[in-house]
Amino acid sequence: MSDEPTPSDIPTVRMLRWARNSTIYRLERQMMTERQLFDAIIRKAKQKFTDISEVQLKAIADSAVAFAYEHAGLNDTAYAEIRTRSGVRNGRSKRHIAQKLSQKGIDRETITAALDEADDLLAAVVFARRRAFGPFRRGDGDRDCVTKEMAAFSRNGFNFDIGRAVLGMSREEAEDLVIARSR
Repeated sequence: MSDEPTPSDIPTVRMLRWARNSTIYRLERQMMTERQLFDAIIRKAKQKFTDISEVQLKAIADSAVAFAYEHAGLNDTAYAEIRTRSGVRNGRSKRHIAQKLSQKGIDRETITAALDEADDLLAAVVFARRRAFGPFRRGDGDRDCVTKEMAAFSRNGFNFDIGRAVLGMSREEAEDLVIARSR
């Protein structure tokens, strides 16, 4: 057996053209990670080309990813930074953001670098404001209410100290923190 590819292992020009056009279409619509693009091309190619081999699938997906990098359509670092800033603005913890980025195929070093500038306290205050917890609560909170709020902070990836700090803030302190750190 030789390592030479057989004709059935080489993607056709039609397949490669489709992969390029599909890549352009996908990246015009939304920002994607390398793994997301690779998986999307494989999934759609299986539907479009019924007699395609696994070697051809991988070659098509690899060519799509290479095309995207050549035309600056993929940048996992920028993707991670944008998703991190968005996550903090929406009240997501660093732990939650890291998990989502990992699921999207971002490597650990890129995730760590993106999370360095994330502010968990700001995210927790935003989370509290969205859920009307702590300083944003209507009325007084009894012990059960505070326990439920702390549990919600924990479920959403915030540690105990951050949850306690947010619940101990006054409304003015919380609003000032959001204004000061959101710039």
